[in-house]
Amino acid sequence: MGTIRVHEFITLDGVIDNPSWSFDYPFDPKMGTAIAGIMGACQAILLGRTTFELFAPAWSARTAEDDPGAPFMNGSPKYVVSSTLAHADWNNSTILGPYSAHAIRDLKDRVDGGIYVSGSATLVRALLADGLADELHLFVFPLALGTGQRLFADRTQKTEFALAGCETYASGALHLTYTPATTA
Repeated sequence: MGTIRVHEFITLDGVIDNPSWSFDYPFDPKMGTAIAGIMGACQAILLGRTTFELFAPAWSARTAEDDPGAPFMNGSPKYVVSSTLAHADWNNSTILGPYSAHAIRDLKDRVDGGIYVSGSATLVRALLADGLADELHLFVFPLALGTGQRLFADRTQKTEFALAGCETYASGALHLTYTPATTA
């Protein structure tokens, strides 16, 4: 059975949309190793439509020489949650249709190993609400933007997590790994 591993760049005030602000911070090779570790434990990619439409042209032209993540991003099976996307031309892409917890559970049953999710705010909020995300990898940057799309919307139900790992970087960013909290 597959496990969903979510990766997000996030500000201190929870903003995750368009993480171009992260370019203001030096990229620590330890962060690259951490992201490679998340990807390396995965056999498939799950994306929302908006992120898919941003990633497809950006990643499809990259090679391993350009970015060590390119072989994973281009070669892995990709599943796109969308009610509007008519076709998905990026290598190995399949449109799942509109969000359905049942369809995501079926995908988890079909994939043997990790399923990587990056960005895809609307999808990630739905996965969290339905208890379908198995790991939440937050790369927290020491910045508050004040506005922007947040990971946890104002009407999010109470959800508890357990800290599974923490790593600090010279830039002041943190990698926090959370799993769903278990109740005794």
